[in-house]
Amino acid sequence: MVDRLRSAAEQLEAPTCPDCHVEMRWYRSELLADEPVPVIAHLFVCPHCKRAAKTDTIFEDTQGPPEKLSAPRFIAYAA
Repeated sequence: MVDRLRSAAEQLEAPTCPDCHVEMRWYRSELLADEPVPVIAHLFVCPHCKRAAKTDTIFEDTQGPPEKLSAPRFIAYAA
């Protein structure tokens, strides 16, 4: 999960404050949901007016169906 948080933070763009029109500063990130799809919330604060903003990173479901399903072997016995 730490790797996902790091990758999300690296690709993150800070929002612009709607009041001051300056780039907001990252404050913290937190995990909102882990199952079925991880969601991380990133919180930002304007350095001028202290207005807060939030953006979410939603990860794609990386688990797909298994490539090969296992099944028991059937052995036919001659009678």
